[in-house]
Amino acid sequence: MPHDPPSLPSADRPRERRQRVQAAETGMAVLKGLADLAGRATLTALSAHVQEAPAKVHRYLASLAEEGLVSQDAGTQQYFLGPEAIRIGMAAMRQADPIRAAEPALVRLRESLEVTCFIAVMGNKGPTIVRFEEPGLPVTVNVRVGSVLPLLWSATGRAFFAYLDERAVQAMAEDELANASQEQRASLAAKEPIESLRKAVRKAGCASVRDTNLRGISAVSAPMHDHTGRVCAVLTALGATGGFDAAVEGPIAKAVRQEAAAISTVLGYQDQAH
Repeated sequence: MPHDPPSLPSADRPRERRQRVQAAETGMAVLKGLADLAGRATLTALSAHVQEAPAKVHRYLASLAEEGLVSQDAGTQQYFLGPEAIRIGMAAMRQADPIRAAEPALVRLRESLEVTCFIAVMGNKGPTIVRFEEPGLPVTVNVRVGSVLPLLWSATGRAFFAYLDERAVQAMAEDELANASQEQRASLAAKEPIESLRKAVRKAGCASVRDTNLRGISAVSAPMHDHTGRVCAVLTALGATGGFDAAVEGPIAKAVRQEAAAISTVLGYQDQAH
């Protein structure tokens, strides 16, 4: 008749739990280290990356391989992410909705800065607002969910334009420039206005406008990147020009950039510049 395994003394149970937690942490470190190394690496490179002995990393790789999280190339002896890791990653990507991921940021910006803020995505007619939040004392603006914004004259549009190297977006910008008023043209560089604008936005990491789209309204926008690095949405804060600091190094721009970067991380983006 089978017997139950002897139970551990109560004093040993916390130690056993700590050991299990430490083992799990090490296993996850190995798996994340493999992801950091573009999903494929030798045992030597992976061990150096996670700063653990090769023999120890090898034991964890063997366990991960048993679960399908890691595989090994018989020819190169390199380890790479296995089918189960890919399945988990695909499930996470399906949940990576930029609008849902950005909603807490909208609330934080609205409450901390007391500004109107929104999320926009690129539609077939241009940047389109899909989520909108207003403070207790909102600024009256004639944009709402569903509003389409210009590429060159709105901060939102500039954030999209600067990072999307797509032919349709470029054509849209050139069409706006061709139909711009003298005042609008004066807000851009005289030489290579479109390319100069793109470089300026990328250098600042955000776009800023004062009265160029709506009279008396200033805005700051920052891009949100998905796991492929593509800009999938833009986060914007706006307010009355007189009381809204639209400087790209000001507190509002800094907060918008930080929130957009945090959302991008949630969406799986890894900034290779940092």
